[in-house]
Amino acid sequence: MSWLDAVARLRRERVPGVLVTVVEARGHAPREAGAKMVVSADATWGTVGGGNLEETAVVQARAMLAEPTRPETLTVSLSDKARTDHGRQCCGGEVTLLLEPLPVVPAVAVFGVGHVGLELARVLARHDLDLHLVDSRRDQLADERLACLADAVGTVHVHHAPVPELVLGSVPAGTHVLVMTHDHAEDFAICDAALRCAHLGPVGLIGSAAKWSRFRSGLLVEGHPADAVDRITCPIGDPSLPGKEPAVVALSVAAALLRQVAPVRP
Repeated sequence: MSWLDAVARLRRERVPGVLVTVVEARGHAPREAGAKMVVSADATWGTVGGGNLEETAVVQARAMLAEPTRPETLTVSLSDKARTDHGRQCCGGEVTLLLEPLPVVPAVAVFGVGHVGLELARVLARHDLDLHLVDSRRDQLADERLACLADAVGTVHVHHAPVPELVLGSVPAGTHVLVMTHDHAEDFAICDAALRCAHLGPVGLIGSAAKWSRFRSGLLVEGHPADAVDRITCPIGDPSLPGKEPAVVALSVAAALLRQVAPVRP
């Protein structure tokens, strides 16, 4: 598997990794500038030259996985006089490597792709995250309606689900859930199911304080403990952004959400 395919695989499987690139090779070196390798906790793909050079890079990359950090550079001397931990390489050159973390990106699931949901999707799709769009109405997910997401930076997953709460079981661990369907009964069913899923991240529900009062009472009747019910945030959004137009509400919700989300670390 090429390093590029490895990066795509780690992203798809939501596994953290590190991309190692030869940025400078001086003197005799086993690989030229631009050579790349991908490192995960238990595998590697590609090569930056083998031997002490590569083993040093792998050890450093896995240390970065254990304690997430910013990109780092690493310079390794390929001399029989250099002190090494993983054997000698006597090429006589020196190699500088760039180690770049490949974190697991945040995941967000938006239940309800109506006027606000679509505007919210347009904002969130411009960020590096996995965006799940769920709706029980097939027409809300039509290709022509979602064409505005064609240039998304993030990865958009579309779920048409007549029983939308069933999608909760297939979204990744730590997913931020936003509930904003066209139907309060559907909203309630999703909230109820979300509280029964231990793998989810924060859950937000669009609506007023009065709506939340009714929902909270109903969820308690369903047997959910009060501390679990209070994991749901309602109303959602940034109260400093006034206005009821769909684009304004979506911007408010996105602003509050983006303050919470961060790449998932091992």
